[in-house]
Amino acid sequence: MAIDAPATRPANPRFSSGPCAKIPTFTLDKLADAALGRSHRAAIGKEKLKAAIEETRDLLGVPADYKIGIVPASDTGAVEMALWSMLGARKATMLAWESFGAGWVTDVVKQLKIDAEVKTAEYGQIVDFAEVDFNTDVVFTWNGTTSGVRVPNGDAIPADREGLTICDATSAAFAQDLPFDKLDVVTFSWQKVLGGEAAHGMLILSPRAVERLESYTPAWPLPKIFRMTKGGKLNEGIFKGETINTPSMLAVEDYLVALDWARSVGGLKGLMARADANAKVIWDFCEANDWIANLAEDDATRSNTSVCLKFTDDRIKDGAAFAKAVAKRLEAAGVGLDLGAYRDAPAGLRIWCGGTIETSDVEALMPWVAHAFEAEIAAQTEAA
Repeated sequence: MAIDAPATRPANPRFSSGPCAKIPTFTLDKLADAALGRSHRAAIGKEKLKAAIEETRDLLGVPADYKIGIVPASDTGAVEMALWSMLGARKATMLAWESFGAGWVTDVVKQLKIDAEVKTAEYGQIVDFAEVDFNTDVVFTWNGTTSGVRVPNGDAIPADREGLTICDATSAAFAQDLPFDKLDVVTFSWQKVLGGEAAHGMLILSPRAVERLESYTPAWPLPKIFRMTKGGKLNEGIFKGETINTPSMLAVEDYLVALDWARSVGGLKGLMARADANAKVIWDFCEANDWIANLAEDDATRSNTSVCLKFTDDRIKDGAAFAKAVAKRLEAAGVGLDLGAYRDAPAGLRIWCGGTIETSDVEALMPWVAHAFEAEIAAQTEAA
């Protein structure tokens, strides 16, 4: 039996969790001022790179005494620079509740072979921060991109901690309130909340992190792209736009355009409000339908960016196959692209709700999710 499709469609069907949707006002001609064909070491290149750093500081409210650098290899590169350069001075604690956090555990325990306690939680849950020893160096993701679970706040992190807190905030920056006074290393990438282009990472260091870099030398050799010191002192150039390797000036321009747009919608508070409004549409949808639920088990830890969902209907025989079929139907209809759960995560859907997404598009998408669900249930029943 044919099931009528919803009448309204999202104007923009791009809900990928990375690279994420471009800013709503994006057009290629906005990049016309890019310093193409110019050296990033020329005055114009340095000016744009420094602007990217300082405007990031202003929008995120990064303290004046924190360093901000543009580094290679996206968020992954930024996290790896911190792990390889700073860990090993004391015991570490690794926290993981989704695939990317688990990846950092592998790097630290199996590759660097650092003495570390590993605390994990299942998808949909989070580690109890009250049981974490912050006199060790603690590594964690703020927002689990593949689980839709985030740290609700930094209250459990003591101000007088002895260890460093190294936070992968790639799906949180520009959408969630990061307590920089509780975080010594913060990393993110341009292609997440602001919908920038890939390959560039941002590395934010507290004075305590800088002190670690200047007082501690790891036992292992550091590749050139990981080195942040010269002669035992911080390489200040990295944090003024003098990048370790050649950046894409086209991507830099795109990031500057996104930062300018972010200011136009109210800066950080405006971006957070947009993400909250988008996520609430999905949370309300889950409340109204008993066949779908948020993967996050505690409402306080629900992500407002990478919202992960699971199907809960008893009629579903093969959860993974069913979720893939629903995502395929949404893509075939052209109403929701890249909505499948991450490959290592539980079967379901993942809908990006960061600030570049329009709430009206999320509102238009949800009836299509219901339509695809009903159509797949009908197809499964008919096949049986």
